[in-house]
Amino acid sequence: MRRRDFIYLTGMGAGAMMLPGMNVFGKTIDPLQALEGVDAKIKKELADVALNTAKSNGATYADVRIGRYLNQFVVTRENKVLNVANTESYGIGIRVIANGCWGFAATNDVTKEGMAKTALKAVAVAKANAKIGGAPVQLAPQKGYGEVSWKTPLTKNAFEVPIKEKVDLLLNANGIAMAGGANFVNSIMFAVNEQKYFASTDGSYIDQDVHRLYPSFTVTKIDPTAGSFETRRSLSSPVGMGYEYLDPLATEKVLGVTPRYKKRYDMLEDIKFATQQAGDKLKAKSVEPGKYDLVLDPSHLWLTIHESVGHPTELDRVLGYEANFAGTSFLTLDKWKSGNFKFGSDAVNIVGDKTQVGSLGAVGYDDEGVQCKKWDIIKNGVLVNYQAIRDQAHIIGLNESQGCCYSQSWQDVQFQRMPNVSLQPGKTPLSVDDMIKNVEKGVYIIGDGSFSIDQQRYNFQFGGQLFYEIKDGKIAGMLNDVAYQANTQEFWNSCAKVCDESDYRLGGAFNDGKGQPSQSSAVSHGASTALFKGVNVINTKRKIG
Repeated sequence: MRRRDFIYLTGMGAGAMMLPGMNVFGKTIDPLQALEGVDAKIKKELADVALNTAKSNGATYADVRIGRYLNQFVVTRENKVLNVANTESYGIGIRVIANGCWGFAATNDVTKEGMAKTALKAVAVAKANAKIGGAPVQLAPQKGYGEVSWKTPLTKNAFEVPIKEKVDLLLNANGIAMAGGANFVNSIMFAVNEQKYFASTDGSYIDQDVHRLYPSFTVTKIDPTAGSFETRRSLSSPVGMGYEYLDPLATEKVLGVTPRYKKRYDMLEDIKFATQQAGDKLKAKSVEPGKYDLVLDPSHLWLTIHESVGHPTELDRVLGYEANFAGTSFLTLDKWKSGNFKFGSDAVNIVGDKTQVGSLGAVGYDDEGVQCKKWDIIKNGVLVNYQAIRDQAHIIGLNESQGCCYSQSWQDVQFQRMPNVSLQPGKTPLSVDDMIKNVEKGVYIIGDGSFSIDQQRYNFQFGGQLFYEIKDGKIAGMLNDVAYQANTQEFWNSCAKVCDESDYRLGGAFNDGKGQPSQSSAVSHGASTALFKGVNVINTKRKIG
């Protein structure tokens, strides 16, 4: 089984990235420098130098990305601030087609001279690649948009919020956990601002200002008598929003066995419950293996969607482009061509969507200048489409790209990346409570946990954060040591019901890894709570001695 790795931005894994000398995301800057910007007119002048140089030296197509990538981390543990880091990475990436082949080059010399030299290098790379042979690049048509702009809708720029305010919030949260008996607690605030300018020989000049935020924590409690410990991570979600995400709103809260959150997050409330629940997990009974109906909360289901739907429907993976590193996909072209491959039950409707407000993948235009959109991937359980970009669209008979091309930075070439891939809510009114009332023997799972999935995205195993036994339509208490196993097609065909839109929420990851050399991207997955019938549950408890 191959595991896809995410860096959960909690604990020492993230803390290590903050250590002095580990310049992971760019050069260190003063926080006030993050509020400075570069005029779009200057970027257009620079881009035109690159485009003209590329065309005059034999490129039939060229695009330029001028990127300024800002990251801010605030890292705490118990009553201490471990680190505060502000970084900036600024440069240009130039991609061209010459003699039918791609060429790419990048530099941090953001001057007209730097643009010209880098464009020449990109053309030289393309011409060298052409000598190897192969089919010429076939780009889907793309109109130019002229000079346009897009910005993440937000009311409070996280980079304008004083560091002290962020530190105070994290330390207050830690204090609540320690007062509640936590043995360890760490919390992190991670903010991202991508200032991206795209220009191409198609006639587009696109200026975008993208913001993302991720507050998170991990609470740990120890049972010294048993020599065991349990943790509970935050039920926050990384979001494509500003700091307003941390302004609690009662209307954005989902009540139940524990509060969960939509477009606003109450960190202090969540850590209070988390501290209690870490202790409850130490005393919870271990699950009896067997077949159960699973009620899966969106805070858990997003990861199952990501691994078992998002990755296998990436067209480059289907075509084998990642076979030597990340694997392939069981969703081969013949299944799509049949027009009747039953990926899931009739209740399963899954879309790709780069437009959903508040999501991590939401932008106006992708990294090859295509306006973003929403499209069906699974319709009434049937595989109807994949995820494709401009040089792949013709393979599946599309006249245009689906707008899901992305690069993690100016110095990396853009390629096909997962859009937000989401399970659509049920159309019939259905609450979580009503769903549970009809379950005789089940497990209710909240929050994501450990996972494993094979190289074709077929056989898998998923854990979670919180597990509750359902007996005769009622919550009967907390369980522990729970994971479920299935294969993708079997699992999604067991989906019996999906709650309505009132329960719809986003989850996601800041750092989905793909490619070689590997690149990270941020992606959200939405869902309402869903019921899966007769899924195999195993006991994950480790026996010592």
